[in-house]
This record gives sequence, C-alpha cells and structure tokens, in this order.
Amino acid sequence: MEEKGTFREEMGSNGVFSNKRRLKRLLCSWACLWRIFLILSLLFYTQLLFSSDLLQWRHCDTTTGTAEETTAIIASSAKLTTDSTYSGDLCELQTAWNTLTFGSNPSPKHLKIALFVKKWPSRRKAAGLERHAQTLHRILAQRGHKVHVFTRLLQEPIEVLRDDKAMQFHFNNYSGPGKASSWSLFQKISKKVNGFDIIHSESVSLPDKYAKGLPNVVATWHGIAYEIIHSDIVQDLARDPVEPRSHTLERALKGRVGKVVEEIKFFPNYRHHIAISDYAGDVLRKIYMLPVENIHIILNGVDPKMFRPNPVRGQAFRALHNVPQNAQLVVGMAGRLVRDKGHPMVFRVLREMFMGNQNKNMFFLIAGDGPWASRYTELGSNIKVVGSLSSDQLGDFYNALDIFMNPTLRAQGLDLTLLEAMFCGKPLLATHFSSIIRSVVPSEEFGYTFSPTHESLKKGLERVLEDGKKVVKKKGRACRKRATLLFTAEKMASAYERLFLCIAKGHKNGTDLCKYPLNFD
Repeated sequence: MEEKGTFREEMGSNGVFSNKRRLKRLLCSWACLWRIFLILSLLFYTQLLFSSDLLQWRHCDTTTGTAEETTAIIASSAKLTTDSTYSGDLCELQTAWNTLTFGSNPSPKHLKIALFVKKWPSRRKAAGLERHAQTLHRILAQRGHKVHVFTRLLQEPIEVLRDDKAMQFHFNNYSGPGKASSWSLFQKISKKVNGFDIIHSESVSLPDKYAKGLPNVVATWHGIAYEIIHSDIVQDLARDPVEPRSHTLERALKGRVGKVVEEIKFFPNYRHHIAISDYAGDVLRKIYMLPVENIHIILNGVDPKMFRPNPVRGQAFRALHNVPQNAQLVVGMAGRLVRDKGHPMVFRVLREMFMGNQNKNMFFLIAGDGPWASRYTELGSNIKVVGSLSSDQLGDFYNALDIFMNPTLRAQGLDLTLLEAMFCGKPLLATHFSSIIRSVVPSEEFGYTFSPTHESLKKGLERVLEDGKKVVKKKGRACRKRATLLFTAEKMASAYERLFLCIAKGHKNGTDLCKYPLNFD
C-alpha cells in the first residue's frame, strides 16, 4: 500500500510523471536507433571502401594482384599514358587531365587568381599540400597570370616575398577568427582588382560558407574523410598484437563516419572539385555524389629540373653519410617519422631482418624527423637517419638509393615523394592503396606493392633482394619514363590553366576552351 501511495504522489493528478517517463523512453530509443544507424553506416562505407582493396590484399604479397588483375591494371596503364584520342567537353572527362597534351602557346587570357592556402612553404620545411600550392602557382604566375596568395603570416615573410616576386601575398592570421579576416581582406583586394576570375582553395583553406554560391570557386582535395576511414582501419590492423589501441585512434574510429557525412553535406558549397588521384575522383563521384561535370582529376606534379638522375651526386651523398661501398641494396624513406606513416611496422620488420647479423649488405637511408628517428638508431649501423632535407638535398638523397620505399598507412592523397623518386629513376616499394596502384604503380613494371602488414612488407623487401640490382634498375628506368609522361609540374600546371580558363569562360578568337582538342593542342 505504501508503494502504491508513493506511486500516486509521483504520478500527480494529470499523469505528468507518466508522460515524462514515456518521453524519456522515446528519446532513449531514438538514441539507440541513431547508434545503430552509425554502426550500419560504418559497415556500409567499409564494405564499399574495401570491396576491391581487401580482395586484392588477400591474393597479393609483393605484386599488385592476381594474374587477371595485373593484366587489367597493365591495360589501364597503357590507356593512361596514351589516351590522347579523347575528344569532347573537358568537363565530361572522367580520367586524369595529365594524360592529355595541351598547347604550349601563351595563354589567350591572363587570369586573376586568388589562392587560399593555410601555410606557405619555407625553404627548410614544407608539407605536400604547401609544396603543391607553391609549385603550381609559381608556374601560373610565370605564364603571366596575376596570382594573389591569401595565407597565414609566416615568421620570415621577407624570404617568401624575395623567392616568389611574381605573386602578391596578403598575410593574415589563420588561427581562430583569422579565417573571417582573410575573407574580409579578400573582399577588399577583389574590389581593387575589379574581381577575380578564379578563387582556388587548397582543401578547406577557404571555408565553405564563403565558397557557397560562387561559380568560380575551385577546391583541390589533398585528403578526404572517406579515405581517412581506410587509414584508421589500416593503422588499427597494423598494430603490434601486444600494443593497445590508442585513445586517439579509438575516438577516430568512432567519429569518422560522421565526418564523412558532414563532408558530403558541405562539399557541394564548392562549385568545382579537383581530385589529385584517380581513386579520389571515383570517391567524389560515387560516394560524395557530386556532379560529374564538376569533378576534375589532375594528378600532382613536381619540377623535373630539381629531381633527375645524377649518379655522381648520389655517390657523394652516400660517402657523406658513410654508406658502405659493398652495400648490396640501399633503400630509402623520406617524410615525417611518425606512426601513421608506417614506421612502427617498418621498425618491426627491420628488427627481424637484421637479427643475428642477417641481411648485413642491405642499408637504409631515412630522411625526415619525428619520434621514430631515435628508435631506428637502436637497430645498428645498417640504418642512417639523415634528418630533414631541403628540396635540393632531397634530389641527392634519391640519387643515392637503389629503391625508394613509402610504407605509409595513410590512404589519402598522392605523396609527392613517390613522384620525386620516380623522376630520379628509382623504382618504388609502396603500400597497396588504390590511390597508389591506380595512379603511380599500376603494374610490376614500376616497382612493388605490399599490403600494410609487417609480413607483406618483409616479403616485399625479400623480393627486392631476390630480384637484384639489374631488375631494380630496369624498373627505375620505367618509372622515370612514366613520371616524364604524367607527373611534370608543367603538365600539371597546363591542366590547371586550361580548367581555370574553361571556368572563367576564356576564349581564343571565339574558340571554346572547354573543348578538346583544339588546333593548338
């Protein structure tokens, strides 16, 4: 009876308490449904993401797939390097613009280009996105286009102003409210120059709320959340069995699907999208569901004058860093020496390979800095970490190698180090990611790929040793030829220039520059 009385008191005369309990149960049920939706979404995206890659990994150790897959890949590679027969509207092209040949005549119109990039590279240190922005827009400025750069104020702005005189810089503070002030600064400059023909954003350097509704905005995506899901899963699978999952990775695995959904929502605010790999272009079309005519694949490019074969300088670099003259194979890595670049996996493999004085004629040169630099010194005298290098020094570094290895666990983007090594005539040993096998290493002719596991990487290195220098050099020559056909900075800049002219409605004697080929192509 006492319990019933208490129950009546809580209920009240109008059943308010009961209604509140029903509402609470309803809200809880919606929360559960939302969690279930997120889990199902993750499974759905993962299935799409790995429908091709994981099947390939199951059947490949150090090659790019089964015999049937390899045949198909080689066929697509041949098409990639000879697809100069395309005819039609460039905005309908669904393969890389780098496969086309654009005229070298002076541009029919000098464009006014506003570039938004969060950081501008310094001589001492620069990430791939900043180097891409600098390389591309230097060439566009040299071709007579008026390039205005909106970027963060650097510690040494004089150095930038001296090195890139052909461009105009508008510095601002990108931390916190600086993003808004950068747009205000852009609006002032835009009025002075009577408007810009093109607004180019490196990733989200220009926030989407300012891009919305502008027909001349072009965003180059160097990594998108859908690709990063792949990276998160690979990093988790690549962990040493005794190593616990980090809190950072735990949070990433739980929240990444939501990030993909957010990108799918706001990416349409940017009118035009440039994917830097064939695979990223597919993702933007099929997963992000962006209009096909607004997606353009332009592969990254590097300056071939900075990266080219030079055996003399390579030998000098070896001597400088005490590489033994009798080294059977010199393998190199470059970049940040951090976990998501695959260095825990590499460390584990090398520890096994060098155990008991094995493989003593194999030598590793590692360029870069990060927490794993000191760990490599534990593995003995067959490994030398040379620290961060300038672009000039990187050319000498690549020339000192027999093969360049990129063990990254990050599936997004298209790493410039792969292209730089190819220009120096070095074959590649790289992770079997779609962005790499479709755009860079489409067959064994250009090197080796491995699943992002320590067993597969170890087999890959053993395969390179088994093939020997003669085979490795042949692959290196093929790499240089492919790089010259597809990955020069001039070819990349020509593709961007033509796209910008097309978007800006640039014409030459009444000719529509969105069409290909033209009589001067």
